[in-house]
Amino acid sequence: MTHTARRIGRSLALVLPVVLVLSGTLAVSAVPWAGQGAATQLTASAKNVSAPAESRAPQDVLRDRLVVELREKDPGTALTHLQREVENRPSLARHCFSIARALGRAAVEHYGPARAQSFSRPVCDTSYAAGVMRAS
Repeated sequence: MTHTARRIGRSLALVLPVVLVLSGTLAVSAVPWAGQGAATQLTASAKNVSAPAESRAPQDVLRDRLVVELREKDPGTALTHLQREVENRPSLARHCFSIARALGRAAVEHYGPARAQSFSRPVCDTSYAAGVMRAS
């Protein structure tokens, strides 16, 4: 008797979740969630699901964040944060020059050459000033 009950229990344990998942999937797919356009939108977004996300290098993330900070606050603040980041993460030191040049170019675009040059500091040698000069 115990053996038969155990077999029935195992069979239900295997079959019941499959039945529940299938019935739930069919029920959800039959509901018109957001009108006719929803199916098209879901299909369009599902096409990119298998594409791997692009990972960005830390120096690129830092550069972009500092350029935004430069525009929202001022180049001096961005240069100070660049110096702190390089001190805290020495692996970024080899990218300091290119980031500082990019900040110089962005400062010229946002503030103009004369005002951008007024924020110049000895962060990463004179790379910021070189970026300002090249963008002028």
